[in-house]
Amino acid sequence: MPETDLDLLIAAAKESGRIATGFHGSSYETWDKEDGAGPVTAADLAVNRMLEVELREARPDYGWLSEESAPKADRQEAERIFIIDPIDGTRSFIEGSDTWAHSLAIAEHGEITAGVVYLPKRDLMYAAAKGKGAFLNGTPITPSTRDTLTGANILATRPSFEPRHWTRVPDVTRNHRPSLAYRLALVAQGRFDAMLTLRATWEWDIAAGVLILEEAGAVTSDKHGAPLRFNNPDPRLPGMIGANASLHAQIRDALAT
Repeated sequence: MPETDLDLLIAAAKESGRIATGFHGSSYETWDKEDGAGPVTAADLAVNRMLEVELREARPDYGWLSEESAPKADRQEAERIFIIDPIDGTRSFIEGSDTWAHSLAIAEHGEITAGVVYLPKRDLMYAAAKGKGAFLNGTPITPSTRDTLTGANILATRPSFEPRHWTRVPDVTRNHRPSLAYRLALVAQGRFDAMLTLRATWEWDIAAGVLILEEAGAVTSDKHGAPLRFNNPDPRLPGMIGANASLHAQIRDALAT
């Protein structure tokens, strides 16, 4: 039987974890990207090389968009495309923490159809295929059912709660995780009530997590409430909100942006 796209991503994520954990705790090269785009390590590039070879060999007609690859001029002509973050949470990886993830997704005509967020050091494999539900290590997951924004536990950075972003700053408990992909997965799992990011957001950071959230039963949008579409000419989206339908609407109503 041919390997499904989700099976392909799960296998690739496991191999990514094997490569990355081989670097973890050892000495490896690290440097900063241009224009303040953050750090990159030899581990990021090693994982990216493997993924580009293995995934593109398995699906040669799929396009390619990755944080650690040079832009591909023909990617927008592709019907389907891989959207990859080899290591999401590189700073956490460098610090020796275990809250970094591999984020692998496939989009078809702008919609995510398969996605995996894998944290090898925590043995957490979040996975979803369109129309098939969302799972953590093979067990179905669902988001929080909380219906009041006041008192909610929200994953977001501190600047997201500056008063200029809100018509009224909600009284919530703010939490943080270094990997944006992991934040989305935690909300899909119901560990937290919602997540949001209000700055420009790279597609590879959220592509897999968006599908996992939606298949778990949550609602996603950009910070303005518009649907999220992928494989754009500029692969940056205007922020993101993810939560159950009630909290998503309340967050969007409270935002001034």
